[in-house]
Formats: sequence, structure tokens, C-alpha cells
Amino acid sequence: MLRILLLLLFTILLGNAFELPRASTQCLVGVARDWNSSHVTLQVYQKQGKAWVKSGTSWNGRLGKNGLVWGLGLHPVPAGAGIKKEGDGRTPAGVFRIGGAWGADNSIRKHAQLPYRRVTSRDMWIEDPQSPSYNRHVILPHEPATTWEKKQQMVQNDAAHKLKLFIAHNAPPQVRPGAGSSIFFHIWRAGGSKPTAGCTTMDESRLRSMIAQIDPTRQPLYVIMPQAEYARYREAWKLP
Repeated sequence: MLRILLLLLFTILLGNAFELPRASTQCLVGVARDWNSSHVTLQVYQKQGKAWVKSGTSWNGRLGKNGLVWGLGLHPVPAGAGIKKEGDGRTPAGVFRIGGAWGADNSIRKHAQLPYRRVTSRDMWIEDPQSPSYNRHVILPHEPATTWEKKQQMVQNDAAHKLKLFIAHNAPPQVRPGAGSSIFFHIWRAGGSKPTAGCTTMDESRLRSMIAQIDPTRQPLYVIMPQAEYARYREAWKLP
């Protein structure tokens, strides 16, 4: 009993020790019904003074087919909690920075400081946990030739992946092998009737609008959790 109480106290103290970085003044919040839900409601917030204010209206998105599990981001992971694993079909939950964009277009509507790369056949995102480049973007100096190289290619000629924005789960420089890779915002499949392998997806128009709104100078974050966990950590972590 004493061990359980100490573990609970440690978890509470760990949760209370964290809060959103003060320099981050833009936040996309995703709230799911529970850990096993593949549906999410998304809302952008902007910080005005000390208050988080909604920017625009909320919209629907899809998550991993098996729901959510704690990911590796800025937040502390509760003691004893399960963590995202490669191929588990779950979306990483927590607080994450938002990275650059990749796509099929020559250019997109975006903030001048948001990196964007038009994907070519030589662009790879490494999903092999045995590779030293795991969960990193790699540009081959040649056309993909081996089976391994072709498997790591960023998807071509796939409408769902013609535009994506990186979610910094298990991201460099501290990448944990096997803890999940290639987590993005991208376009949903079949009008939102299909879940994902772990990414967050939405209607293309919503994705393009969201990317255009992302301002790197505001150090944007993605907060994604089941509604009970969001309510539990909202005050301590100073969530919107």
C-alpha cells in the first residue's frame, strides 16, 4: 500500500512540475473521447497576455485505429504508463512541438519561416528502428534501388500524403529506437471514415488552413489527449 501511495505521489508531483513553455503562444489542441477512440476534435488557440483564446472554430479529425497512448514529447510520462511503440496503431498523446511541412506542391500557403520541402523520389522518412537514422528525414544521393530504400520512401502519388506537417514525437536529437516514427498531420482517407496508423488526419482544406496559420515565431505546440487526461492536467500544465 505504501508503495502505491508513493508512486501516486510521485506521479502527481511529476505532473505538477511541468507546464507549457512560456515562449509558446500558439497551440493546437486535440481532445479524444478516451484512450481507445480514433476520433478527435481540434481547436487552435492563441495566447493573448496570460490567457489562451480560441482562434476560429473547431473541427474533426481522425487518429490511430487503436486510439492513443502516451508519446515522447515535452511532457512527463506518468509513472507506469504505456508508451508509443512502432506499429501499435496508436496516436502519441502529450505535448509536442510542430515541425516542417512536406508535400507534392511546388509551394504552399504558409508562414515565411515554416520550412517546406517538395517531396521527391529520393526523400525518405526512416521507420526502421535498427537504422541510426530512425525517425529522421533522409535525402538519398541516388534513386532508391534496394528494397529497404524503397520501403523508407515518403509516399508518392497518394492523395492522403500529398501534404503533411511533422509532429515532433520521439524526435531528434533524442530518438528512442522502436518508440514510434513518422507521426504527421496529413489528409484523411475516405472523407474521414478511416482511422490512421498513428497520425492525425483531417479534411484537406482544414489541413491547408491550419498549416497557413502555423507561426514558427510563436513556437507552436500540439496538445493531444483523451478528455479525462486533458481535464486532469489542464490547470497544472497550463493548457488552453
